[in-house]
Amino acid sequence: MAADDHHAIGGARLLNLIPKIYYTRLADGLAFFVDGLGFSILHQDSSMAVVARGGAKAYLVQSPVGAAAERPDLGVDTDDIEALYAEMSERAPQLLHPQCSTVKQQPWGSREFAMLDATTVCVTFRQWR
Repeated sequence: MAADDHHAIGGARLLNLIPKIYYTRLADGLAFFVDGLGFSILHQDSSMAVVARGGAKAYLVQSPVGAAAERPDLGVDTDDIEALYAEMSERAPQLLHPQCSTVKQQPWGSREFAMLDATTVCVTFRQWR
């Protein structure tokens, strides 16, 4: 059965898996995702924001307890890794992950680079060939 077979679970097709990312200060998450990665704010209140860019979406939640317990490493697929890398390296070069700061071919088949914020949330962008 194919991974995207919409009949696999009761006929309902799953569209997106949307992470919830905890920050001690919501402003830190907004600085990374909005200012650094170019996401737009779809919703924001005093302790939570929903951000999106293209088909990628995340919930940013202010929770010191959650932030202390978990620092996620997220993956986002793209259809043009070179263009995205050019944009990100110009927009926020200080956020390029020190261990994956250029587009690299990986043994598992993707080309990727990563961005890392000051709280160690990592977003790896990849293109499969």
